[in-house]
Amino acid sequence: MLQPLFTPSVQHTLDVIGIFVFAISGALLAVRKNFDVFGIAVLAEVTALGGGLFRDVVIGAVPPAAFTDLGYFITPLFAALLVIFLHPHVERIQVGVNVFDAAGLGLFCVTGTTKAFAYGLNLTASAALGLATAVGGGVLRDVLANEVPSLLRWDRDLYAVPAIVGACIVVLCIHYDALTPFTSGVAVVVAFVLRLLAMRYHWRAPRAWNRRSTVTEE
Repeated sequence: MLQPLFTPSVQHTLDVIGIFVFAISGALLAVRKNFDVFGIAVLAEVTALGGGLFRDVVIGAVPPAAFTDLGYFITPLFAALLVIFLHPHVERIQVGVNVFDAAGLGLFCVTGTTKAFAYGLNLTASAALGLATAVGGGVLRDVLANEVPSLLRWDRDLYAVPAIVGACIVVLCIHYDALTPFTSGVAVVVAFVLRLLAMRYHWRAPRAWNRRSTVTEE
């Protein structure tokens, strides 16, 4: 039996905070793309809830939490409203938003992995869904905004890798029967710190060996 990382009330609060920050990033991209208010709201919702929605559908946790908890659904709309009226001010605190986004990444890769395993998936599939929970919303955001998803671009700081590391720590702990609230917290912190270091030092994944592409680098 897996032990929960936090009490239900604390977990819900952290989920809402993570959803809010992810929604902010989606809404800001929509503003940069000159979307209307509906487009801003849609991109905020998709970014915030897309990863968790995908996970819940795959593991059979239906209806997904995004549709059974009104707070999960309303929070991105509030974030979108905030960005619509205050986006110049939000842009100025982008560094702070990125820090909270990194925290959400760490939290969601761990909770996504543990939830997938609790629903009967094997360790590899659980880690994959932990990654999907953390980065899935960002991928959908970029696709809807007609951009190459950030986690696939060589010129973006590592994003998926910290989530993969966090998810792998969780499945290793499960395998060795060592998953506790403490070790789960360690996984969250490791993913969070790796993402912060990647942003600070611009760590990027290597490209193909002896690359001979004609694509113009951005």
